[in-house]
Amino acid sequence: MADIIQRQETVPQTLSGARFDQAASDLFPEFSRSRLQTWIKSGELTLNGTSARSRDKVLVDDELVLKATLKAEGNWQAEDIPLNIVFEDEHILVINKPAGLVVHPGAGNPAGTLLNALLNHNPDQETIPRAGIVHRLDRETTGLMVVAKTLSAHSNLVEQLQARDVHREYDAVVLGNMTGGGRVEEPIGRHPRQRTKMAVLQHGGKEAITHYRIAKKFTDHTHIRCFLETGRTHQIRVHMAHIRYPLIGDPLYAGRPRIPKGASETLINTLRSFPRQALHARKLELEHPINRDTLSWEVPLPEDMKTLLAILAEEDKR
Repeated sequence: MADIIQRQETVPQTLSGARFDQAASDLFPEFSRSRLQTWIKSGELTLNGTSARSRDKVLVDDELVLKATLKAEGNWQAEDIPLNIVFEDEHILVINKPAGLVVHPGAGNPAGTLLNALLNHNPDQETIPRAGIVHRLDRETTGLMVVAKTLSAHSNLVEQLQARDVHREYDAVVLGNMTGGGRVEEPIGRHPRQRTKMAVLQHGGKEAITHYRIAKKFTDHTHIRCFLETGRTHQIRVHMAHIRYPLIGDPLYAGRPRIPKGASETLINTLRSFPRQALHARKLELEHPINRDTLSWEVPLPEDMKTLLAILAEEDKR
């Protein structure tokens, strides 16, 4: 039996004047832009009760109504890629993602992704939007992700994320000695010139809020815990760089490795060779989408970050 999805959203002031497909992408973030455009063309996604074109403009309080049959979204192939499964039932799957695993196929990464692994693990997920993926981690970020296995679970998890009811906590190691925790509330959008980067934008960015506190201070570095209210692309990396505490190993936002004066050879080599941003999704808490139980998971730091922290601790003993 085909899955039917029904959703309705009202255009807010912030999207007034946007293209129909752009507004739909913002209001139905669980679906890809190409899938939404297909539904617009077929008349399954309507504007104020009538068919419209993707390029048509929407106005505040316009109604977008989606009633569509879900089919396989892309020509994705199942691939036998191992998954580190932390929790699974018939509705959701929680994994501990390793570094180096891309979450979703895209330009430059057509295969070998978490999505391909999910289709191998459970082929029925091909009709669920993005094969059940409701949030992402950057390629080199490790840690916890939740994936929906059914359409009803998917809809509920998306609602929880939009309502900011999903608690996500990260470990990060940053350059510089922080004096205390804090809160960064700065809008984030695509960098105006370097399109592979995100940036804090005073105009046109989306709301982004990151809380952070100190887990351990070192002489020239700090181990912090970050808590997300929003989930923008590269959010922690952009916000920490913005307040001048970029993540160790971050190729996009930290620049060249900063070597503290008088650093040992071990620390110098470690900082220069650390292979990725020092960021790990350590804790995830949410309401089960079906039985409404509060569920929480934690996973330990990966070995590379454990080693990094151990070397920083040894350096402080010198």
